[in-house]
Amino acid sequence: MRAALLALPLLAAACTQTPLSPLDAARVCEQRARQAQGPSGSVSVGANSRSGLSTGISIGVTDDYLRGRDPYEVYEDCVVARSGQPPVRPPRLR
Repeated sequence: MRAALLALPLLAAACTQTPLSPLDAARVCEQRARQAQGPSGSVSVGANSRSGLSTGISIGVTDDYLRGRDPYEVYEDCVVARSGQPPVRPPRLR
């Protein structure tokens, strides 16, 4: 029991997220802002001698897009949440 009490502060410290710099947060948050602009997707087609033809499709839609959030607002909120500071540059969107 005593060992568990001693380990508790270490576990709490390990769970604490270190804030990113505003530039690092900008890189991470630009992707989230791009995803808020609209659905994303990909299509793949391939062939090989063992299994023949293979196809695939992937479609992604984010909650931010479904709620109609402005991508610039998504970007700003994300940067502040991850760095604790406002953005130092505008997002590079499409």
